[in-house]
Amino acid sequence: MSWFSRSSSEQSPAATRQDRQKCWESRDQYFECLDGAGVLTAGEEGTACTKSKFQYEKSCAKSWIDYFNKRRVLAEKQKDMLAQSQLQSQEAKRKL
Repeated sequence: MSWFSRSSSEQSPAATRQDRQKCWESRDQYFECLDGAGVLTAGEEGTACTKSKFQYEKSCAKSWIDYFNKRRVLAEKQKDMLAQSQLQSQEAKRKL
């Protein structure tokens, strides 16, 4: 078992560079699948990304998964807010 799979009562060793890389790669693959399925929030894809989700959950620590999933939604909201702000700015310049 990997260091990510240990019970909460056991002390987990620090993640190696390879562990982190594997986690990031599986996260990227899962998020690509979510994008392809048109799903923003992880876990709402049904059976669309089962294989990549399994690998993601196997490769990453639970705390990392929670962080990455929240960050994905937050980043998308920030993009939307920035696009809306730019649109408002352009409209304001046209009125001048």
